[in-house]
Amino acid sequence: MTVLPDDGLSLAAEFPAATHAQWQRLVAGVLSRSGKDVPDTEAEDVLSTALEDGLRVRPLYTARGPADGPAEAPADGAATPSAPDTGLPGFAPFVRAGRAEGNTANGWDVRQRHTVADPDALLTDLENGVTSLWLAVGPDGIPAGELDRVLKDVYLDLAPVVLDAGAETPTAAAELLDVYTRRGIAPEAALGNLGADPLGTEARTGAAYDGDGFPATVALTRLCAESYPGLRALTVDALPYHEAGGSAAQELGASLATGVAYLRALTAGGLTVEQALGQLEFRYAATADQFLTIAKLRAARRLWARVAEACGAPAAGAQRQHAVTSSVMMAGRDPWVNMLRTTLATLAAGVGGAESVTVHPFDHALGLPDAFARRIARNTSTILIEESHLARVIDPAGGSWYVETLTDELAHAAWEFFQGIERDGGQAAVLRSGRIGRDLAATWAGRSRALAERREPVTGVSEFPHLGEKPVVRAPAPAGPSGGLPRVRRDEAFEALRARSDAHLAATGARPKVFLAALGPAAAHTARLTFAANLFQAGGIEPVTEGSFADSGAAEVCLCSSDALYAERAEATAAELRAAGAGHVSLAGRPGAYAGVDTYVFAGCDAVAVLSATLDRMGVSS
Repeated sequence: MTVLPDDGLSLAAEFPAATHAQWQRLVAGVLSRSGKDVPDTEAEDVLSTALEDGLRVRPLYTARGPADGPAEAPADGAATPSAPDTGLPGFAPFVRAGRAEGNTANGWDVRQRHTVADPDALLTDLENGVTSLWLAVGPDGIPAGELDRVLKDVYLDLAPVVLDAGAETPTAAAELLDVYTRRGIAPEAALGNLGADPLGTEARTGAAYDGDGFPATVALTRLCAESYPGLRALTVDALPYHEAGGSAAQELGASLATGVAYLRALTAGGLTVEQALGQLEFRYAATADQFLTIAKLRAARRLWARVAEACGAPAAGAQRQHAVTSSVMMAGRDPWVNMLRTTLATLAAGVGGAESVTVHPFDHALGLPDAFARRIARNTSTILIEESHLARVIDPAGGSWYVETLTDELAHAAWEFFQGIERDGGQAAVLRSGRIGRDLAATWAGRSRALAERREPVTGVSEFPHLGEKPVVRAPAPAGPSGGLPRVRRDEAFEALRARSDAHLAATGARPKVFLAALGPAAAHTARLTFAANLFQAGGIEPVTEGSFADSGAAEVCLCSSDALYAERAEATAAELRAAGAGHVSLAGRPGAYAGVDTYVFAGCDAVAVLSATLDRMGVSS
């Protein structure tokens, strides 16, 4: 056993202090050996990754802090949310947590969503780790008149109920309050959120339901504030903006603008600022990009604290957060991978400090979840809380130079987007003018290019697809509200290609095929053959690597080898294959000038365009 002396020994005392410049020099040397000669001072830039909203992730963060200065001041004269001392949990600016105890007492609230009137499913969830219920109510969910039956065996003074009823919120809220009364639940014992969100509903459906000033929502809020201390009346749902393809900053900015619109209406309706702030819960998406999700939740609390400060109630500015694993990231193919995505997203939501977390079942993109999928979803939170002990420490990411910098930069980007909405008349105005829809569409167009080029990979879909997988089939889920902002998914372009291949398989008994012609020894061709096989399978095209082209059943061929062997053999091989009947010859590698080669496929090419054109040539109908 080694015993260290207690004389102040520094374990690094014998090592000379390294400088940032020395590190940059080492990195530049590594890049040089890989063929990228850059000055030492630009080495970090080469290894940096561009995010949406103009943000960049650098390979190293230090105590030097962010390089950029503050965003421009808000148009209304209020100071931009400058980089604060993040303070302590439960105190403004609430970056570290909205409550002093964070989630340390019992972990976060495990909230599961239900869209069908199935009392047994609700009870199964509550008996196995779920602590609150999120009910979709209305024509695409549980009928409002069925709430009493659906909740018949639920202890309503223990299990909070959160409604998501859209334009039927007044009816659904009245029905739920009536259920409380009939069950003998005292007003002070009722828990949850009535879910009023007229602007969120308008974003979903394109139709307003509560008029100027939101009179029905204000009346419901006054009722909760005066008689139901455990019930909130409003939800600021940012999911419509995320699900329409928006960035993290756009999601945050839209939520701020929505929250501010509600504060204006509620205070105009007679509530104090403190009462109004206490009636709001904010709902955000949690994605598998764990650090961005952590930073988003931390930035959201900081930004809302700034709004509360500007309204004269800084102590009441703790934002209540409900995080929901992103539906945009869920894939229909190889859906088992979704378990990994939702685990990462749930971890990020917990570390980021969300008070409530909903985990979508892994088969969410396919229809109604089965019992196994629901069990895995609720157990995701249970394992992270009970076995990983994720809730034992408040804001465990706090103090990380990377997380603090990303939080700060994201807060500034979101504040700038919020300012733009306010300058254009507020959230209702930008929804109705189509401005926010255009902003989100532009962001999604850029992300779609990254997905098509596989710079943003989707495991099991655009990378490492499994053509032989047995399809997972589920009963159709309710369609949900529509007519407003679109709903997108990362896998949609590749899913369309795979659907074409599936239809061809059903009609002909075989998938479209491409023959991969490997030139030279395995050491020369393996890397590009693997790349080409992966690429073509992403479009539902079966790669054939054994035997000869004549026996493959394919009409197209792709050459796979090293640049050196291409120079020696590509043109002759292409000629031989054309003579054997190949109608189209591709080459796995950067574009060159080889006679007889029609198409080049390479890392960073537009895979969706390449695969779509290949299916077109093969006569696979769209």
